[in-house]
Amino acid sequence: MKRKTWIILSLVAAIVFVALGFCIKQYYHFTVANFKSLDNESHAYHVYPEMSTDSLIAEMLGDYDMLSELAWCLHCRYLNFKQAKPGHYRFAQKISNRDLIRRLQYGEETPIKLSFTQSLRTREQLAGHMGKKLMLDSAEVIQRLNDKEYMSHFGLTPETAVCMFIPNTYEVYWTMSADQLFARMYKEYQRFWNNERQAKAEKLGLTPVEVTTIASIIASETNKKEEYPTIASIYINRLNKGIALQACPTVIYAVGDFSLRRVLKRHLNIDSPYNTYKYRGLPPGPIRLARPDVIDAVLNAPKTDYLYMCANPDFSGTHIFSSSYAKHNAVAREYQRALNQRKMK
Repeated sequence: MKRKTWIILSLVAAIVFVALGFCIKQYYHFTVANFKSLDNESHAYHVYPEMSTDSLIAEMLGDYDMLSELAWCLHCRYLNFKQAKPGHYRFAQKISNRDLIRRLQYGEETPIKLSFTQSLRTREQLAGHMGKKLMLDSAEVIQRLNDKEYMSHFGLTPETAVCMFIPNTYEVYWTMSADQLFARMYKEYQRFWNNERQAKAEKLGLTPVEVTTIASIIASETNKKEEYPTIASIYINRLNKGIALQACPTVIYAVGDFSLRRVLKRHLNIDSPYNTYKYRGLPPGPIRLARPDVIDAVLNAPKTDYLYMCANPDFSGTHIFSSSYAKHNAVAREYQRALNQRKMK
C-alpha cells in the first residue's frame, strides 16, 4: 500500500513538475522572449494592408529565431490576434510574444525618418519622393500640390507649394495620410518662419516665399557656401533696381532639361514666366527646394553694390562678381572662350 501511494505521489509530482516547467516556459515566451535576432541587431519591417500575419512571420524568420512555434500559436489565440495593422515596425534583438502581438494588434508603429534635400526640383519629383518613402500614392500628393484651393489653406499656390517642404530630416509615421503629411509639414514651415526670420524678410521688403525663391536660385547657382550671401545681395540689388535677374538656373528650369550645362541664346528666348532673362522680377515660385542655410544667407545678405556675376573661367566652381557691366562682359567673354576650348555644350 505504501509503495502504491509512493508511486501515485511520484506520478503526481512528475506531472506537476512538467506542468510547472511548461507554464514557466510559456510565461518566458509570453513576457520575455520568443524571437531572438540571429545577428543581435534590431530589424524593421513594413506591414502592408491585407498582409497576412503568416507572411510577416515568414519574413521575420529570415532575421530571427522563433524559440517556440507552439507558444506563438497559443498566445495569438489567447490574445485573439489575427491581423496586424499596417505600419512600419522595428523590433528589438529580443522580443516577447506579448510585445510583438500588442504592437501589431494596436498599430504601435516605429517612426521613420523622412528627409527632403535640395536635389528635389519639381512638384512631380517631390511627390514621387514621398510616394517612395511613405505608404502613400504619389498621385494623392501631386493632386494636392497642384490644387489651388487646397494649397491656399497654407497661404501658398501650386507654384510656391514646395516652399513648405524645407530640406531637413523629420520623424513621421509610414502610414500617415497625405493630409496628415501636409498638416505636419505646414507646422514645420511655420516653426521655421519664426518672428525673427519674418522680421528679417520684412526688412528686405520680401515675403518668406520670395526669400525662398531667391534661395532656390542661389542653390542652383553654386554649392560654395561662402558665396551664398554675396549672390543673395546681387539678386536683392537687381530686384530693388528693377533689373531683370537674368539667372541661368531659372532658364534651365523653364527648359526642363536639368542636365543642361550651358545656356544658349535659343534657351533665352523660351517664353516662360520662369525665364528671368525675358521677364523682370522673381519667377512664380522656387525652382528647387532650398536648405535653411541658403534661406538664412538671403535673410542676412550683406549690402553690396554688385549687380553681376559670372562663373569663374578657371572652373573652380566660384564666381567673379562685378558692379559694372563692362567688367562683367569681359569676364563673361573669357568664360565663353574657356567653354569653347573645352567643347562644353
